[in-house]
Amino acid sequence: MSLSKFFILCVLHQRPMHGYDVARAVEATTNGCCSPTEGTIYPVLREFEEGGYLTAASEVVSGRERKVYTLTDKGHAAFKVAVEAWMDVTRCLVDAEKMIAAAPGDDGSTARCCP
Repeated sequence: MSLSKFFILCVLHQRPMHGYDVARAVEATTNGCCSPTEGTIYPVLREFEEGGYLTAASEVVSGRERKVYTLTDKGHAAFKVAVEAWMDVTRCLVDAEKMIAAAPGDDGSTARCCP
């Protein structure tokens, strides 16, 4: 799963929201490192809706009709699986960082990335 999809699941895991709020929440969650556009957000939301990972309900906000997206049980389960998968990636990155930091031959062992 791409990081952008992961972050969309992450913010919707916290609470239901409409597309603009999803984009702003992802940006806030990542401290600005990921700043998704409408062209990124809405196709993913549509894909997640078609896959049964979220539902969309229309509501009127400030006189405008907006879709509010809510994760389904399947969406919450997918988020849990995604967290576990990204934690595996994180462990590999930490191991790689250790490999870079360790000078060759410091302890006579060979560091391994992603055991």
